[in-house]
Amino acid sequence: MYAHFVVQEMMKEEEVVVMIVGAGPAGLATAACLNTLSIPNVVLEKEDCSASLWKKRSYDRLKLHLAKQFCTLPHMPFPDAAPTFVPKGDFIEYLDAYVAQYEIRPVYCTAVESASFDEGSKRWTVLGRHAVTGCTTEYSARFLVVATGENGESWIPEVAGLSTFTGTTMHSLFYKSGELYAGKSVLVVGSGNSGMEIAYDLANDGAKTAISIRSPFHVMSKEMIQLGMDIMKYFPLCLVDSILLTLANIKYGDLSRYGIIRPRMGPLKLKAKTGRSSVIDVGTVKMIKMGEIKVFGGISYIIGNKVVFQDGKSNEFDDIIFATGYRSTANKWLKDDDRLLGKDGMPKGRFPNHWKGSDGLYCAGLGRGGLAGISMDATNIAKDIKKVYDTTIKNSS
Repeated sequence: MYAHFVVQEMMKEEEVVVMIVGAGPAGLATAACLNTLSIPNVVLEKEDCSASLWKKRSYDRLKLHLAKQFCTLPHMPFPDAAPTFVPKGDFIEYLDAYVAQYEIRPVYCTAVESASFDEGSKRWTVLGRHAVTGCTTEYSARFLVVATGENGESWIPEVAGLSTFTGTTMHSLFYKSGELYAGKSVLVVGSGNSGMEIAYDLANDGAKTAISIRSPFHVMSKEMIQLGMDIMKYFPLCLVDSILLTLANIKYGDLSRYGIIRPRMGPLKLKAKTGRSSVIDVGTVKMIKMGEIKVFGGISYIIGNKVVFQDGKSNEFDDIIFATGYRSTANKWLKDDDRLLGKDGMPKGRFPNHWKGSDGLYCAGLGRGGLAGISMDATNIAKDIKKVYDTTIKNSS
């Protein structure tokens, strides 16, 4: 009898209108848009705070790569006094103010174990477990919003001999600053924005820095990207790309001799077609040209502290930092049944028609559109839910 009582205490049931999974910028933006429309919602977050990726797992020198007007969440612009390119600390303050302004109250420390659609009730059953108490709550929701983001979990590729490496390895998720690496030989694997910026940070703090570049990418300055986004309203994409490439040639010259190969597709078209962003240069290119950061190709294998690259070159390193990106985790708990997401946990539809599935299933922040894309997703989702809510749920209560 006592055991039965304990089971009942450990399992709760709750009925909600909208369930949002994830309290990062995408989840917060969606909750704010729903709150302005007076639509009840619950936000579940597995961590103990909102925007945990920004607060706990981002390097110290990080700034928003786009100008602030392209990075605001719905209904709340940055203060006029905010710098054009907002630093990490200021952005976190902005997010905390956003949570307070729109009275968003996430349920923290609660991981979603499963979410499935019940054909009988036409509702989503979401099972959440509290990390501290162990209590499980079964939520019944009319609408479900996947807002766990593109960066659900870190990803390190399989590298032959990695287990034999005698130094330390880590994902960029855990990198904070270059201070601990002064005088050490460090390899950064990955040449996206994080990899290039971490390489710059390491070299600036006195590390003997190298970077492994496997794929072509565009290098742009923040000002170039801002210009491109500004004039896209007036000129076709191909012309804007041509302008940006001309400016890049003037500023950086031919980078192929330094191991940086430019893609055939223009920077903005590449972003639109594949979601791959240009690398925003923070000074890394200058360091590469000066020889302060060495460039290697892809890794062939590792043996001890020696890394052998695909072109046959090799070098010894004390540490390796993998800036190799992230993977969506939505497919681990969401029983999608082909409603919205593909096998990779990302939307099957292309931006901007990626955010809506069937049976009240949505996603926010999975369209590879950055913060501007998050705002569009959140606004679209709230408006779509509003139509159903006003005509069915609200009127029947």
